[in-house]
Amino acid sequence: MGKKKNAPEGGPATPATVALDRAGLTYQAHPYTHDPASDLSYGLEAAAALGVPPEVVFKTLVAKVDGLRAAQGLAVAVLPVTATLDLKALAQALGCKKAAMAEPAAAERSSGYVTGGISPIGQRTTLPTVIDSSAERLERIYVSGGRRGFDISLAPTDLVRVTGAQLVSIARN
Repeated sequence: MGKKKNAPEGGPATPATVALDRAGLTYQAHPYTHDPASDLSYGLEAAAALGVPPEVVFKTLVAKVDGLRAAQGLAVAVLPVTATLDLKALAQALGCKKAAMAEPAAAERSSGYVTGGISPIGQRTTLPTVIDSSAERLERIYVSGGRRGFDISLAPTDLVRVTGAQLVSIARN
């Protein structure tokens, strides 16, 4: 466990940073200027703006999982921005058979964040969370800090700890 880091000057305080501070976990805040006119996905835009390889930037997706009894059947998947979510693998990781992407409005209501800024940390409703096992090979990963134009980097083990996630292969390249 390292010493906690607060958002740098100009970095916003969000439910994600509050949750990390409360947990006493080490992270770094990375604000950048979001370009609404960008042709890139939010994650690829973050990687380019922060000057980091896209393989270390992870996106947060919300899925509707048939048979999942918790939180209206919603679950969180965290995977590299360069990959596609394997919905069947996500459902199996949660002991279910089928999953589909949640409607954006449902994801926003559940998380308390806007699409493109959904963080796996500090969500309004705690959902079952699965992080792609590729994160285990990395020293640090970048995830949304809870706003468009704001990422957080932290150790994958700390992300698992603060979200209560399991590590399972859920990404297809």
